[in-house]
Amino acid sequence: MSGRMQDLEVELADRPGALADLGEALGRAAVSLEGGGVFTHDGRAVAHYLVGDGARALAAVRAAGIAPARTHEVVLTRLDQEAPGQLGTLARRLGEADVNILVQYSDHAGSLVLIPEPDHTDRCRVVVYAWEAALPPRGVRADVLADASAAHRTAATGSGPRTDSRRNASSDDVPGTAV
Repeated sequence: MSGRMQDLEVELADRPGALADLGEALGRAAVSLEGGGVFTHDGRAVAHYLVGDGARALAAVRAAGIAPARTHEVVLTRLDQEAPGQLGTLARRLGEADVNILVQYSDHAGSLVLIPEPDHTDRCRVVVYAWEAALPPRGVRADVLADASAAHRTAATGSGPRTDSRRNASSDDVPGTAV
């Protein structure tokens, strides 16, 4: 594996079995598909798959006589799945930075895969880096993080209602115990 994920773009014949031909060629070359899909529009089928070894994938496809095919650099990021509108917000930031996204899909791990125009890749990475710096840590929902932050501010300033989550227990609550 090359260490850097790439997008494999392949134009397929719009016919039954074309996807099987592609999948078998990549399988024979031990190329794993980490995300992507095939899209057909106006009789033209185009596959975009995230691969770990673009050179091996490209060689396998060409050896099978499936063409045209090419690889693209990708930029991977994530969206806060609990916050609606994330794709629109990120896409607006990319647009404001004059980054044109040619293809977008998700990988099997839930990351957003972006394929910018080749001369826009560096600007795309800058926008994505700033985007990720503002996201909550993985596994922490933004609303829970905001609630925890508000509770911390309230406790630190001594303002607002205080609640004690410990229950006042008595010996009547649990038979055979004394408190």
